[in-house]
Formats: sequence, structure tokens, C-alpha cells
Amino acid sequence: MIQLTVDAAGLARSRFVVSPLHQVVGTLMPWGLAPPNDVGPWLARARRSLRRAGLPLLSALALEGAGYFPDFLSPYPSSPAPSIEEELELVARTAPDRVIAELEHVRRGLPWIGVRGLEPSETLRRAMTRGGRHVAQQASTELRRYWQLAFSPHWSAAASLLNAEVDRCAGILARYGAGDLFNSLHPDIAWDNGALRVGIRFTVCLHVPLVVLVPSLAARFPVVAIDPVEPAEQWPPLIHYPLPSPASPAHPVSAELARLVGSTRAGLLTALAHPASTSELAARHFLTPATVSYHLGVLRRSGLVSAVRDGRYVLYRRTAQGTRLTTETPG
Repeated sequence: MIQLTVDAAGLARSRFVVSPLHQVVGTLMPWGLAPPNDVGPWLARARRSLRRAGLPLLSALALEGAGYFPDFLSPYPSSPAPSIEEELELVARTAPDRVIAELEHVRRGLPWIGVRGLEPSETLRRAMTRGGRHVAQQASTELRRYWQLAFSPHWSAAASLLNAEVDRCAGILARYGAGDLFNSLHPDIAWDNGALRVGIRFTVCLHVPLVVLVPSLAARFPVVAIDPVEPAEQWPPLIHYPLPSPASPAHPVSAELARLVGSTRAGLLTALAHPASTSELAARHFLTPATVSYHLGVLRRSGLVSAVRDGRYVLYRRTAQGTRLTTETPG
């Protein structure tokens, strides 16, 4: 278990980040071999492009089991929503000494938290002999190519899901406070009396100035990224956690209803047993907000859903006619 103690000032500074590069690097971790099925087949295909595209350094570093993955490949986010180009530039400008120190940790592991070392491949050893600057620039080039092949065509939809999760968390924070927010992220993340506990197999206790929360498309369980070079006071830990599974609808989607209004609109109409916003529905059904808005517009013009403003959100709900359609259409 990792225990992070955060005081009130640190809690006030803690924040979320939607980072494209951290999503990319997430697929290079062991769970990248079999990411969650409900995110999209494109994510499951991502790692297949590594060797096919001739990305030797990333292929050498990608983990298939326990081990240390160099932190310079996913630099500390400089803003709540950095662009991929900003992040790749940070990778390319990583201090050479830091690059080599982290690659040495690949070999030695992080024994103080139970991460075993791995014997570097010949590719990695050759890269290290050319120096840290060369490795950083090659890594940035290969990450850009990996991004272009596997992520760029899907990023708009993926970012919508991640931003919808941040919006969900913002609503919990505003209504119920930070404790309930942390407890809503994942069953293995718990907040109790000033301490944030993450139930993973490593054992670490740290007092940290803040935490940065990074919702992840690829991760299957929470991961705490603790910088092995810089102290926690300078580079506070990042907590990567998987997007919550979409909520099950109150009733199964009827095959007859799907044939009548289309499968996407049938799913949205069935899910609206309780009022929900466009972003909530997008996250729940892994659709873009624009797609959800389009289908809700069709349902609204058909008299099957209505909309009401709740603060800065617009909540959609089924009308009586929409409810009759979902409950009376035979399955």
C-alpha cells in the first residue's frame, strides 16, 4: 500500500490533468497488452504498431511484466491540459544526466519500493553509450511517431471521455468535498483523516505537498508515479487511475427499441431513467459529447426526452412518452 499524507494546503493545490502523452505511455506499461475492452479496439491495437513502425527504443522499454519504466518519457505536466507537442518537447529537453540515471534504474530497479530490475536489451545499451541527450531526442521522435500512428486519429473522442471524468469529479468535489471525491475514483483509492491510501503491492509512506490525479484510458488499476530522481517536494506524485466503468442502464436495451430508433439512441434513452448531462452520458457510453448532443437532439425533437438547466449543466430526462417506449417495447 502507498500512503500519501497531504495537509489542507496541499489538498487545496491538488488537481487533475488530462495528458495525451501520459495516455500514450500508459500503453507501454504491462496493462497496455490488454487494456480495458470498453474503451475502444484502437487502444488494444496500439502496441502492435511499435515494432511494425520501427520504434526500437520504445519497443525495448515497453514492459510486459513488473519493472521500472523511465519517468522522463512522461514528464511532469506543466498545465491541466498540455498539448502533445508541449509534452514531446519536454521529453526532448530532458537533462542528459537524468536520462542516464533513470535508465540505470531500469537495470537496478527500485528496491526500496519492491520494483525489480531488468537486464537492459542490446538496443538500450547501445542507445545509452550515445549519451542521455541522444536518448531523449530519439525517445521524443519515436513517441511522436507512435502518437501519430495509434492515438492521433482517436484523440478527440478520447479527450472527451477524460474531460467528462474531470467534470464528474468536479461535481462531486463541489457537492460533497474532497474526501468523497477521492473515494469515488476507484475501490483501491481511499481518503481517511488526511491520508490518501492506494492499495497496490508496493509499500511507501510519504508526506507530499499535493497530488496530481491523471484519469487513464489504458490502466486497469491505480498506479502512483513517484519520481526516483527528484524529491517529492519538487515533483509530487501522480496518481493514474482507470476511468470508472460505465454505469449499467436501469433496464437492458430492447432489441425492438434499437431497431426502432437505432442502437445509440436506444442506449441513451434507456440510460435516462435518471437525469444526466451530455458529458455524463458521453463518459458512460464512450461517445463524444458532440455525438451525444446530436442523438439527444433527435430524441428531444421526437418528444422522447426533455432538457432542464441545473446550474451550469443541462440535464436530460425521459418524457412520459420516452418512458413508455422503453418499458413497453417488447424485447
